Amino acid sequence: MSEANLPGGSDSDEGKTGPLESQPVEIPDELPLLPVRDVVIFPYMILPLFVGRDKSVEAVDQALAGNRMIYLNTQLEMGTEDPDESELHETGTVALIMRMLKLPDGRVKILIQGLSRAKRLELISEEKYTNARIEVYEEDAGAEVDFETEALMRSVREKLEEVINLGKAISTDIMMVLENVEEPGRLADIVAANLTLKIPDAMEILAEKEPKSRLGLVHMLLDRELQVMAVQEKIKSAAKEEMSKSQREYFLRQQMKAIQDELGISDEHGEELIELDERINKARLSKEAKVEALKELKRLKDMSPASAEAAVIRTYIETLIELPWKKTTRDRLDLIRAKEVLDEDHYDLEKVKDRILEHLAVKQLKPSAKGPILCFVGPPGVGKTSLGKSIARAMGRKFIRISLGGVKDEAEIRGHRRTYVGAMPGRIMHGLKKAGVANPVFMLDELDKIGQDFRGDPASALLEVLDPAQNDSFEDHYINVPYDLSRVMFVCTANIIDPIPPALLDRMEVIRLSGYTREEKLKIGRRYIVPRQMGEQGVNEKMISFTDEALGVVIDQYTREAGLRNFEREVANICRKVARKVAEGENKLHRIGKRNVSTYLGSPRFIKETEIYGDEAGVALGLAWTQAGGELLHIEVATVKGTGKLKLTGHLGEVMKESAHAALSWVHSSYEQFGGEPEFFSNHDVHIHVPAGAIPKDGPSAGITIATALLSLATGRPVDHSLAMTGEITLRGRVLPIGGLKEKCLAAMRAGLKKVIMPARNSADAKELPPKAQKALELHFVSTMEEVAALALKPAPKGKSKGKSKGKPKGRKKVSAK
Repeated sequence: MSEANLPGGSDSDEGKTGPLESQPVEIPDELPLLPVRDVVIFPYMILPLFVGRDKSVEAVDQALAGNRMIYLNTQLEMGTEDPDESELHETGTVALIMRMLKLPDGRVKILIQGLSRAKRLELISEEKYTNARIEVYEEDAGAEVDFETEALMRSVREKLEEVINLGKAISTDIMMVLENVEEPGRLADIVAANLTLKIPDAMEILAEKEPKSRLGLVHMLLDRELQVMAVQEKIKSAAKEEMSKSQREYFLRQQMKAIQDELGISDEHGEELIELDERINKARLSKEAKVEALKELKRLKDMSPASAEAAVIRTYIETLIELPWKKTTRDRLDLIRAKEVLDEDHYDLEKVKDRILEHLAVKQLKPSAKGPILCFVGPPGVGKTSLGKSIARAMGRKFIRISLGGVKDEAEIRGHRRTYVGAMPGRIMHGLKKAGVANPVFMLDELDKIGQDFRGDPASALLEVLDPAQNDSFEDHYINVPYDLSRVMFVCTANIIDPIPPALLDRMEVIRLSGYTREEKLKIGRRYIVPRQMGEQGVNEKMISFTDEALGVVIDQYTREAGLRNFEREVANICRKVARKVAEGENKLHRIGKRNVSTYLGSPRFIKETEIYGDEAGVALGLAWTQAGGELLHIEVATVKGTGKLKLTGHLGEVMKESAHAALSWVHSSYEQFGGEPEFFSNHDVHIHVPAGAIPKDGPSAGITIATALLSLATGRPVDHSLAMTGEITLRGRVLPIGGLKEKCLAAMRAGLKKVIMPARNSADAKELPPKAQKALELHFVSTMEEVAALALKPAPKGKSKGKSKGKPKGRKKVSAK
């Protein structure tokens, strides 16, 4: 048993910390334990506590059933529900329960009074609560106080008074209590109980047994509190002064406004400046942009509102405010939903869809990942632009498109400097301003059609825009502050890669879109084009219906393209004609079938090549690649009496002319081994013609086609009209690889051809052909012209003279085709 002083007092003592008189009381060595979460109770402290845990409520009941004493121990962590010894501070406080009130929610409110600090020796678990065996720290209340301690006590009183004077919420009555306290330990406890201390600081004071040392700790904490309060007071004074200044300015403005109203003078300029100031502060500008906007606003205030420069500055500030510096849309990262959206809008195009879904997957794992810079390359009408819209819809972003076709001025990209009259931001900044967010899907259309003149090179200006390592600080000449473009997802489109500068091409991820097969066009037409055109032309399923055979006829005989634009145009043409009939009173279902397509679209425009030509010497069918996809290339060769000269017609480019010369040289050296007459080329001039003479043609891939046509004429052996070929030729007759193989094979398939001859080194490219094309075409891979001749040339007809053509060629059919 230990003895401590029990503070006296009445019920009105709640909230006070220690009265003047006390009486001794015996404290047992074992008391019920009450863990407390966020407070440290000092001796002589009176405080209400709310008790809610079952074990704690039982501990209070046990204390009330006995001597009303309980051991209060502060937890190390507030969130611990049932703390053990390692989760409680070693030192606590023995307290007396003065009052108890049970609340309706099951909790208990008690009023406790601190008696003495005590060290916890061990915990003893009972059935419903926990007891603590303790060691009470004894203090000699009558010990003599030395001079140093007396000085420390006076200093503590003075500092506490200063703290109160600076506004600390401490009852002024506490100073009267402290004047009558002679024990340093008790003084330290009372002062510490009235300061708002952090748990570690309060526990350090509670755990200190030596009164003088404890008082020294309190003195140090009072010093720190005074310094903090002095700084706080300084901040308050500065804020009050600023507020007073703002109130004074507001009062003067209101007075000025009242005077102007009385005189009938309006201050629109002043109101506009106030509005601009408010908008600048509300807009989420970057640090550099806000500094620039406030600087220009200050200049605007000092100049006449009627001046030309004022209008320029006002426009500049408004542009800065309207740009989306930090406003973004939240990406929709649901891969399943994104795939559904992409499949809804486009058929096939799996490579593009996979690339978008991969980007969304990366964004899920790393939200700060930069957007890819994609470049879709393909012929017109394959869906490059509409793909950009689908990407934006799948990701939940806004979509912006600008066309770069014909752009020749660098300022179109970077903007004009504000020193020029009529200066404005570039098209990149204008697009972002229009989008209203900093992370749209931004499409740069027709990238391959950018021009260049004396005003600069727009393609070079795009290097910074499309470089992920630089575009986080893109600087438009008009804006004149860095803007972060790294959050924008740029998508570029082009028909061909050749005009794009290599440095710009290197910054983009190129995805090639080839033309569609006939089957793909049928499915796209049935799923997308027909419903869309029916809706646009105002007809419905009760007025018009298309069979698959009818759509196939439109594809085969009225269009010949890699994309779908002409196909959609012809479907729209049929829908308009039906709409007219319905408007004229023919209110019935118009069935569009294979037999009546010509009724709506006229005579077929395209006939299969196999229906135009038969097997003929001197005519070979090649394959070419154009911006519109793959095309068929007819090579015709004729000879006349002469001395071996070569004539080339058909608007051929230099590379194609060189291929013709190389093909002729190989045929000169080899045709006799294929059955050609000696001295044939010495006695004849050769004329090579490529029809459609108004269209420029170039490239090396027609080499083996020209050689085959020449060899066919020299030997009198006709060329198989059901096949086409492509490949570059060397003087030794080797066949070299070419590009655009997929587009060329699709062109052969569209024309109804069955066989294609191609270089052996392109065999890997053939694996990328659509499955339908691989089944429809018989692909032959060759390495030499001897292999080409074996596949393409048929035996010479009996009685047919070599190198001549008299009358109507055998196998030629009279078919008119546009």
